[in-house]
Parts: sequence; structure tokens; C-alpha cells
Amino acid sequence: MLSRSFKLSLRFILPLAILLSLFAYIVVPLMDNLTLRWSVRDLDNRSQLLASTLQLPLREYVQANDRVRIKRLFDSAVQDERLFALGYCDSNGQLRYQTASYPASLGCWNEPADGSKRRSLVRLPRGPVHVAETLIQDDANVLGRLILVHDMSFIERRSAETTKYVLGFFALLAVAISALTLVVSHLSWRGWLAGVKDVLRGQLGRSARAPSAAASPEMDPLIGELRGLLEEYHEERQRSSGESGAADWAPEKLKSLLQQDLAGDEVLVVSNREPYIHDAAADGTVRVRRPASGLVTAVEAVMRACSGTWIAHGAGSADKETVDRNDHVPVPPDNPRYTLRRVWLTKQEEQGYYYGFANEGLWPLCHIAHVRPVFRSSDWAEYVKVNRRFADAVIAEARSDNPVVLVQDYHFALLPRMVREALPKATIITFWHIPWPNSESFGICPWREEILDGMLGSTILGFHTPFHRKNFLDTVDRYLETRIEQEASTISYGGELTQVEDYPISIAWPDYPDIAPVEQCHREIRDYLGVPPDHLLAFGVDRLDYTKGILERFQAVERMLQLHPGMVGHFSLVQIAAPSRSDLEEYMSFEQRVRQLAAAINERYAGAGAPPIILKIEHHEQEDLQRYFRASEVCMVTSLHDGMNLVAKEYLAARDDEGGALVLSQFTGAARELHEALIINPYHIEQGAEALYRGLTMPVSEQRERMRAMRDRVRRFNVYRWAGHMLLDAARLRKREKVMQKIRAHSRGGLRRVG
Repeated sequence: MLSRSFKLSLRFILPLAILLSLFAYIVVPLMDNLTLRWSVRDLDNRSQLLASTLQLPLREYVQANDRVRIKRLFDSAVQDERLFALGYCDSNGQLRYQTASYPASLGCWNEPADGSKRRSLVRLPRGPVHVAETLIQDDANVLGRLILVHDMSFIERRSAETTKYVLGFFALLAVAISALTLVVSHLSWRGWLAGVKDVLRGQLGRSARAPSAAASPEMDPLIGELRGLLEEYHEERQRSSGESGAADWAPEKLKSLLQQDLAGDEVLVVSNREPYIHDAAADGTVRVRRPASGLVTAVEAVMRACSGTWIAHGAGSADKETVDRNDHVPVPPDNPRYTLRRVWLTKQEEQGYYYGFANEGLWPLCHIAHVRPVFRSSDWAEYVKVNRRFADAVIAEARSDNPVVLVQDYHFALLPRMVREALPKATIITFWHIPWPNSESFGICPWREEILDGMLGSTILGFHTPFHRKNFLDTVDRYLETRIEQEASTISYGGELTQVEDYPISIAWPDYPDIAPVEQCHREIRDYLGVPPDHLLAFGVDRLDYTKGILERFQAVERMLQLHPGMVGHFSLVQIAAPSRSDLEEYMSFEQRVRQLAAAINERYAGAGAPPIILKIEHHEQEDLQRYFRASEVCMVTSLHDGMNLVAKEYLAARDDEGGALVLSQFTGAARELHEALIINPYHIEQGAEALYRGLTMPVSEQRERMRAMRDRVRRFNVYRWAGHMLLDAARLRKREKVMQKIRAHSRGGLRRVG
């Protein structure tokens, strides 16, 4: 038996030894090449730094033709142990000055005669050297070139040492693996072989419910988990292939998904803005309102379906009076579906974390809207502290060690890593609701590595569009040492895997099914505004923010009236601008500019009757906005840069009469889905003016054709589908992790028995 076991072991050891030898044979040249590339890159940087130091004095000495000082400068520079020689060639390609060690065969290091590219690594009779050059110029005139030659003999010594260590490592590894293989195969070969034979004989497939009784008992959990994973994959394929229509993604399906695919795991949402705000009214009563936020609109519908706990900043004047001793309050107030947990911030924390770092730093950084981001160390300190505060709240609210945590937006870039450290089994889904800039722009942030590290604590990281997702992958690739699988869209960092995907957010459908008919809204809104029944209306609703293109929208209205004077007195734009971040100087200045431009345009057309622009800088409830949507001929969404912008989708959902027209900025995520809208560049004022006029005069048949297509798309790709796809991906990753844990536990158990 020992002889047979030994022979069987040798059959494994010999191929293993050959494989390790082959691997070592492949790795050694790769290590040499890697060492060489590192060294060349290092010398490139050294050459650039040295050339920058020498350029100014050399330019003066060359212009003065001072050979003595040039020689002294060169001799002083080559005292560096790796700098071998220096040379200077004039603009005619003649070697004018050089150190005594400068290779004569190198000359001026001109381009090869055959047209091939010069190589920085040059082999001379004395050994390899690294050559670099820098132009010496005076204003726009090129005086010549400085040639720097570095000794690279140390590379060969380093390569020889590396080869010796790598070969020694593989030799020791081969011996250790071979010895361990002999021991393990001798003690446990027959047990494992019996289990494998049962599987190969079809025992796994004989029963759909129970694993083979002949297999070793410790394999039963592993076989069961593998079968479950295959069944889950099959069901997911069926779901994906059969997905059509709005009925596929509804609150009931989302709730069923949580119970079946996520085994009823609890859901925790983290956001800065709370879904319901309690304010104290002048008469002493408490008034409940919902903030103007696309994030709240989307996520609140998901929480109604899934229940769970929503953790947010309590900012209402009566928020503290309405919570229990655990800072909880059930919401919605009229029909509670989930729990709101409020976190309290001091004025200093709110100023630094929210107004400072988040909205003076990250917001303009991610929105390319020509406002410079501002970064202060004090704001960053508050941002870190508040992220820790919210992370502690998540940990305290978690009833298990593996909750599903939905982290919302740029306010909590550090929170995923903080939660991951305390709850390593948690499934953390972070969704970035605003654009992600290119890697060069993001490099402006002084704490870019810390932000990326925090975000990569997520299991899943979501963006609105493939473009934003790709920008994030490029940013991580540039600033962190990671392994990125572009095809799978995964990032391996610190031993953890993060899935990065684009999940276009949407709205619930319909938002408000009990709203008044279109004809009634049409009549009542015009009565309220004091305009004639046949008066044409365009509608815009945004937070009062410089990224929303409100000024450009007003300019398009003015230009439309200039190009089509027949519209004067018969058309108005109703612009609702909810006040936002009004404590910041940039926002106060922007509000002033909006008011001034609206007043100037209205004054220009003062004698025409109804003003061209009806500006309302105040908060409106969702029901009121729906009435404006249904009463307007055109909805204008002219963001200069946006993540998705749900206003466009809310307008489509409100128009069940299939009337109206949507003017949509090409710089919104929604423009990638709503192709039937009138897509414009908001910076092109004439283009915006013509699109507005076209929307106001569009034939009813064309309106219905465009509206029907867009409404059908939004109906099918609703917010439940958005959340469902993220949760399905989370369920798949959780199932895979459970299988991997079973495999690891089984492997550890086998090794303990062997010992």
C-alpha cells in the first residue's frame, strides 16, 4: 500500500516539479524585464530632474561660450555615482562640450538612419548605459540639446541577485510542496478518492434534493451549496431572458427577491438627506415635507418595498421632537413601511463635511461646470469625522454580521471601508449619483487615494452611465495599485474584489396615479398664473444650482422670442428653483444672477402682457410639480453636467395623455436613454431656442409618437429594476462567497484531519 501510494504521489510530484521549473524559467526573464523597466523609468525621472537643474546655468554659459564654466558644471554633475557622462550638442547636431568619460561612439545620439525609433538603453563596449536628452532653449529659440548618460551596470548585478533569489525560492517551494503532498496523499487519498468517484459516477445528479450518501459526510454541505449556486444561476438566466414589461419589476417582485435571493437579509440605506423632514410651523404644529431630491425620489420607493432602516442627517427644526429614544421614527407618516434613523450633526460638522468638502470640493470637481473646487484640511477633517459617525450608526443598526448596506452618493465616500472593517461579511452597495470625472480632473483632490480606498470597501459600486464607470476604473488604475479586469469590470484591491457597474437610476411608475386630469391641470395652472387659457407654457424644475443650466435656459427663451416674435406675449417659462446650499457664497451669487437675468428679460418684454419668465424660488411638493408637468407644453432639462436627472423621467410619467415635448441636455445620463427627446447642447443658445420653439409647435401626432416610446422605456426600466439588478448582483456575490467559505472550511477541516 505504501509503495502504491508513493508511486501515485510521484505521478503528481514529478509534473509539479516540472511545472515549477517551467514557471521559474518563465518568471526569471519576466523579473529581469520588470527590473529593467523599473530602472529605466527611474533613470528617466532622474534625468529629467537633473536636466531641470542644469538647464538655467547651462543656457547662460552656452550663450556666453564659457567653456571653463561648462566644464566645471559638467564635472560637478558627474560626481553622481550613476551619472556616467554629459554632452552638449548645438542646434546643428555638432558635439560642442562633453565630459572626459563621454562615449565618442554615441555622438549626438541622433535618430537612426533607417528611420527606427531611438532607444534610451544603449549598449556600449563597456556595458549598457541609459541615454536621455533635454532641449536647451532661449524663449522660442532652441540652442541645443543636453545629453545625459547614466551607468546601468548595476542593473546586471541586481538582475543576477534577483535570479539567484527567485531560483532558490522555487527550489524551496518545490521541496515543501512535494513533502506536504506525500504526507497528505498517504493519509487521506482513499477518502477523497471515494468521494470523487461517487460524484463522477453521477451520485450528484441522481437526486435533486440530497447529496450522495456514499460520499464523505464533510462533502455534503459543499455539494449542496454548489447545486444551489447552479440553480440560482439558471433562475437568473431565466429571469434575464424573460424580462419584459413593467409588471416584471414592481414592489412585490423586489420584496420577493429580498426574501428568496437574499434570504430576507436586512437592508440599511445611508444618505445625507432624509426622506421626510419634520418642521415646526408658526402655530406650533409639526409639518412633514419631502425634500426636492432625485435621490430621495428613487430610493424612497425602494425602501417602501423592502422595509429596513434609512440612516440620514436629521436637519428639520422638529426632527428631534419626533424621534424615540433611539433616534428612530417610522415613515411614511401616514402608512409606515420602514424606519428612519436620524444622525445629529453640529453646525461645525455640517459646515465642514456638507457645505465645505462635499459641496465646495467634490460637487464642482465631479460636475464640469466651470466652478473651481475648494479643498480645506479643516473640511476634510470634518468629512472624515462625519463619515465615521454614520458608519458607527450603520454598525449599531445592523442586527446581523452580514446586512445589505446601500450607501448613497458622494457624501459618504469613506463609509464603505469603515463599515467593511467592522462588518467584513456585509454586502455594501455604493451608488454614486453624480458624474465621475476623468482621472486627470479627479487628481485635483488632495485626498484622492483616501477617497478611492474608501469607495473600494464596497462589494458593488454603481454609476449612472458606462462613461462614468469607465472614468472611475481609469482613475483607480492611475492612482492605486490594483488589478483591474476590464471585461468583468472588477477591481481587486487589498485582497478584496469590488464589482463596478452602471445601473441607470429611474423612478417608480406611476409616481402619483391619482392626480387630476390633464385638461383640469391645464386650466387650473393658467388660472393660478393669471395667463389666458391658450397661453403656451414651458416648465423647468431644479434645485437652484449652477450645474442645472438655468441661466442658459433663460437665454434660450430670450433668443427664441427674438427669432420668433409672434411668441411674445403668448408664451412663458415657469421656472421652479428650490433653494439649495444657500449658505455658500457661490450659490448666493448664482441666485442673484438668476434673479437679475429673469428680471432683465421680463423688463425687455414688459409691455407684452404675461412675462416671458415666471420665476419661483421656493420649495414645491411633488403633487404640485405633477400638475405643472401635465399643464405644460414643454419640459426643459438643460443641465450643464448631470448624473441622470430624474426630472425628465418624472415629466414623462406624468404625461399619460402622451402629449407634450421634452427638451433635454445631451450632458445628462437620461439623454443616453431618451433618444426621442429634443436633445440639445445647453451651451448652444440658438440650438436651445430652436428646440424650445419646435416643442411648442410640434404636431400632436409627433408628440404622441415620441412620448409613447419614451414612456414605455421608463415604465419598463423603472426604479425597482434599478434596485433589483443591484440586489441580484449582491445576491450572486453573497452566494459565491458562501460557497467559497464552505470550500475554505472544508479544506481546513481536511488539513486538520491529516495533522
